[in-house]
Amino acid sequence: MIKKLLPIVLAVVGIGAGIGAGVMLRPAPAPVENHEAAEAGDAHEETAQAELPHIASEASDALDYLELEDQFVIPVVEDGRMKSLVLVSVALETKPEAQEKIIENEPRLRGALLQVMFDYANIGGFDGSFTNSSRLAKLRRNFFEVTHAIFGEDVTDVIILEITRQDVS
Repeated sequence: MIKKLLPIVLAVVGIGAGIGAGVMLRPAPAPVENHEAAEAGDAHEETAQAELPHIASEASDALDYLELEDQFVIPVVEDGRMKSLVLVSVALETKPEAQEKIIENEPRLRGALLQVMFDYANIGGFDGSFTNSSRLAKLRRNFFEVTHAIFGEDVTDVIILEITRQDVS
């Protein structure tokens, strides 16, 4: 009797766990616009833009963003065994005229950034609470130093778009 009941119980538990994971990992719903609040906030938005109009236009005209196409995959090794995998997506804030140069040298850039991430993983940077702002600031600073060494003033910032760690059983 137990032999016949066990697969059914396991299937029900598995389905329940899958549904629970789906509910927990569901993206947040899109914000609903409240037109009354938007109209009231328009006046405030206009005064805020009137105070700093030149800053927004200069920033948007002067810089472009270049997202590196593929994610970086970094193995985290502990005691000779792979403990987890870290996936990182990166974008560069660049001068518009430098984008072609950066795209042409992307393999060199990817190699340098990958080495930074390997070194960071080897010192335990992806252990524990790896998304702590001070830890990510150190990683971004290392990214910037490497990109600045390759491209000079053409790259003004490095942005971590996504970072995920998946522990391996």
